[in-house]
Amino acid sequence: MMPGTLTSATRTRESKYMKVGRITLSDRASARIYKDRSGPRIDHVLREVFGSEVQIEPVMLPDDQQRISETLRELADVRGCDLIVTTGGTGIGPRDVTPEATRAVLEKELPGFGEILRVTAFEKVPTTILSRATAGVRGHCLIVNLPGKPEAVAECLAILMPAIQEGLAYLRDEDPHALPPTGGGSSPGPK
Repeated sequence: MMPGTLTSATRTRESKYMKVGRITLSDRASARIYKDRSGPRIDHVLREVFGSEVQIEPVMLPDDQQRISETLRELADVRGCDLIVTTGGTGIGPRDVTPEATRAVLEKELPGFGEILRVTAFEKVPTTILSRATAGVRGHCLIVNLPGKPEAVAECLAILMPAIQEGLAYLRDEDPHALPPTGGGSSPGPK
């Protein structure tokens, strides 16, 4: 691709909508053995936080590392997602490969996301330390792994949302700490 070429990823960042890729990772849900409940829960929370400005692209995949990595690349690079949230595949089972698939596409890993989830949930659910969830950045896209349990999804997003919002601002080259513009015309402080 030639420099300056307008990609779908660039067009998305220039529009007023935030585009979110949501990937449910489960062999059984993708085979329709049971209904996906975590994915719709993520959608609900994201719409509560971001309102009508969020466009969610849902994807369901089996636990296949190569397919997960390919889908993460497509959502970030081709479809121009600002945020990708995965659910499932973060444990220690033989088919739990989401962290490996995620790390394979990241340019910068943000291990603090997974660390805070494990620390925060430990007193309530001691087995949370078996989670290997991570997060990171690919281009201008923030990618976050969440557990697969529907009841954990909303709790985890509540914990992570301030960091998600600040990270998205940085990736849009905005200052998340800047004062909002005032209507008075005077500057907020000395120059």
